[in-house]
Amino acid sequence: MVRIFEAERSRSRIGVDCGDGARHCRGFDRSTFDRCASAIGLQKQQSHDQSLTCRTDAVIGDNSCFRMKPFVLLLGYVMLTGAVMAQSPSSPVITIRKGTAVVVALKDASGPAAAVLKNDIELSGVLTLGDSATATVLTSVTGSGNGVSGQAVDKTGSVVLQKNYSGDSRRAVHQFVDELVETLSGQKGIASSKIAFVSNRSGHKEIYTADYDGANAVQLTRDNAISVNPNLSPDGRKLAYTGYQSGYADIYLVDLTSGSRNRIIKYPGTNSGPAISPQGNRIACTMSKDGNPEIYVTNINGDSPRRLTRARGVESSPSWSPNGSEIVYSSDERGGPQIYRMSADGGSSRLLSTGFGYCTEPNWSPDGKKIAFNVRSGGAFQVAALDLDGGSARVIANDGERPVWGPDSRHVLFARGSGLFMIDTVTGREARIVGDLGRVSEPTWSR
Repeated sequence: MVRIFEAERSRSRIGVDCGDGARHCRGFDRSTFDRCASAIGLQKQQSHDQSLTCRTDAVIGDNSCFRMKPFVLLLGYVMLTGAVMAQSPSSPVITIRKGTAVVVALKDASGPAAAVLKNDIELSGVLTLGDSATATVLTSVTGSGNGVSGQAVDKTGSVVLQKNYSGDSRRAVHQFVDELVETLSGQKGIASSKIAFVSNRSGHKEIYTADYDGANAVQLTRDNAISVNPNLSPDGRKLAYTGYQSGYADIYLVDLTSGSRNRIIKYPGTNSGPAISPQGNRIACTMSKDGNPEIYVTNINGDSPRRLTRARGVESSPSWSPNGSEIVYSSDERGGPQIYRMSADGGSSRLLSTGFGYCTEPNWSPDGKKIAFNVRSGGAFQVAALDLDGGSARVIANDGERPVWGPDSRHVLFARGSGLFMIDTVTGREARIVGDLGRVSEPTWSR
């Protein structure tokens, strides 16, 4: 069922209207019902109506209230349509439907900042470029290298978002677009995030970092050896990777702010595939110090390793749940590699049913609802996604490796040939992000 939400706007107030003016929430399930009422502090009332509509009073001048209260109800992939329907001359109604994008037109935007703005809009998935005749929202960015002033207004002239951003103009535009995405959809934007990947451009496999769109790519390591398995911390401030500088596979941790680097895991055997926990205080990885490659969890500095798995196969590619309580990983203990799920404190593991015979490189989405992973078919790798609620898995991209979710749990980054590609899992649209740095692989994405 397509869920429809209606937001009542006027020049002085914004809210979500249930249609009859009552201050209550209607929910299609108990958890959604409770979240709605809790979020805006309304009196709860049961209903069999299959909709979720609420009313609240939020003054537009209060930015935090303006951004969060009306849109906290927009769950999943729910976006604003381009149609604005007049409820009354003073309070037009904006209808919000699933699977559509807000049509945005650019006004008073030129130069490099405008180019960044256009690209961010098109890659967001939530927004799409249009002309002023068809657009729901008009945006503008003005400023210099020291900052940007961003504004978005709807067709009635009401301000949707207006804010000044300091610093580098590219990053300032990214921040503006992310706030616009969150204001209109309740979803987290991706424009301010960072990525890292492996490239052989220098003749060796080295780690590079870049903006989410591939811009500002910088070579991070210069080890003249094999540097692989990069993993960005969720906040983008640290990066762990597997390096062979000593001749053996050890795990290094880089502070991206200071540039300092330390070899933190160097036990006998192989130490590989680090994954930094959501809280940034632990690392999950594969170690073979006890003979068989198993999943371990250590503190962020590599000490106090705790073994999680005890299987006869090879365990690899751990990925944390958003709250850090669980881990998914790949194991071939039953033959072909499959994906397993277990507590980050250890205990028994559970096989995840995917319907595929060869599954590797799992990556848990930030919203906790999906696992992206590789499947092999006919000698080639494809990217698939498993819905943890519904239990169904589907291929989302042909010919791709090492998938990783973006901050919005909607976009997936993966490697294909010599490039990195981003796919919108809602629309299926692909965009090449990196393609001129030699052969690139193993992307990772901050959140």
